[in-house]
Amino acid sequence: MVERSIELDLPDEIASSILGEDLAAMLRPGDVLALHGDLGMGKTTLARAIIRGLYGEPDLEVPSPTFTLVQAYQARFPIHHFDLYRLTAADEFEELGFDEAVRDGVALIEWPERAEERLPGDAAAVVLSEHGAGRRARITGPAEFMARLDRSLAIRGFLDRSGYRGATRAYLVGDASARAYETISLEQAAPVILMNAPRPPSGPPVRDGKPYAQIAHISESVVPFVAIARALRDKGFCAPEVYASDFERGLLLIENLGSEGVLDADGEPIGERYLASAELLAGIHRHEWQPQIEAAPGTVHTIPPFDRDALSIESELLVDWYLPHIAGRPAADAERVAFSQAWGAVFDTLEHCEKSILLRDVHSPNIIWREDRSGSDRIGLIDFQDAMIGPSAYDVASLAMDARVTIPAELENAIVEAYVAARQAQGGFDRQAFEAAYAITAAQRNTKILGIFVRLDVRDGKPGYLKHLPRIRSYVARAITHPALRPVRDLYAELGIL
Repeated sequence: MVERSIELDLPDEIASSILGEDLAAMLRPGDVLALHGDLGMGKTTLARAIIRGLYGEPDLEVPSPTFTLVQAYQARFPIHHFDLYRLTAADEFEELGFDEAVRDGVALIEWPERAEERLPGDAAAVVLSEHGAGRRARITGPAEFMARLDRSLAIRGFLDRSGYRGATRAYLVGDASARAYETISLEQAAPVILMNAPRPPSGPPVRDGKPYAQIAHISESVVPFVAIARALRDKGFCAPEVYASDFERGLLLIENLGSEGVLDADGEPIGERYLASAELLAGIHRHEWQPQIEAAPGTVHTIPPFDRDALSIESELLVDWYLPHIAGRPAADAERVAFSQAWGAVFDTLEHCEKSILLRDVHSPNIIWREDRSGSDRIGLIDFQDAMIGPSAYDVASLAMDARVTIPAELENAIVEAYVAARQAQGGFDRQAFEAAYAITAAQRNTKILGIFVRLDVRDGKPGYLKHLPRIRSYVARAITHPALRPVRDLYAELGIL
């Protein structure tokens, strides 16, 4: 196994705590971190900082497991802190539940040499030694582990350069992509949000020599987020202000708009907030949006069109992933042809529908409710880096058929009516054309999501998304009742999609 090392100077305990946070930010279930060093070198201090970092609680009580040998914690994943100093025989190590500890969590091990050869071969190591009045840490691990560490240390450097030296990092949330977010806190300053969006690999070519992300216009950098945020704010809508950026590394420090959303404490939709969000969309669609917008001086982002290629390749995720999932076999060539023909006929209807900016994922995780604000400032919008120019009905469908929470048909209808009423008040609104575009984009979006959620399970090892499939199927069933979707409705009945 190829390993490499880095060395870091730790002049004081604060530096050790910061390293602990940076390690906590990059650890993943299955990681084993062996902490080496003589007595008094700071192994427990470092372990304590890692555990506090994983919890996001700098003052968490973390006792030493010297006498218990192992201490268990439950943060966003399990943590087991082993201290093997009092281990009398290496065989006892297995009795401490090490195998179970690393199955779905992280193991931190002080005095790992007492376990002899029983540690896994891919365990990473931190060796602490004296260095002047402080310590030096030599960190060694396999390539994948060290790449994650490099990223975490690059984030720390970005924070230092951006005026947040010594700030506390706390994991906030990740999403279905490689993007993740942290809360960054500094004394006497309002917390801000770090967006960590490393550039994803392009992936193999899937059509006309192009990868999926390029055809579907998936953002591959943070530039679109900065540009769209600026455009929204310029028109009076609430998007995060960007305080610092590193376009090359895919790092942003952005405004924290708050943590309250559009769901209640039980995870149920709050109707009033969904209706207000629909009216906000009507306000967004009232404006004209230029495709080219500036992210920074000399850096211009062109908002891509939601063209037929993008519509098609997204829809085809159903035959690529979902159909094999329910049928137990790959989709047949004839099924693929029939699928393409059915959707092609439906997409013809969208050619002349109203176009506007579509933010692409206007649903509960990306809507911030700001109770103390009014007007457009009451609703904050995030996660719009994949915005396109396309059917304005798309975002209404994204909201009214929320992929993450069940929207009853009655509430869906109310959301649509709130949007329609606001648009009609603006004048010049074609309701009949909107209803056709709404049904088509709702069916297309949820068809895509059926494929994505299965792909997240099969390809990415994220089975949690499968629990959403019944909801998404019900949304598709609602949408395809519209006459414009008859070709798709007939095909889905034939294939047993629903």
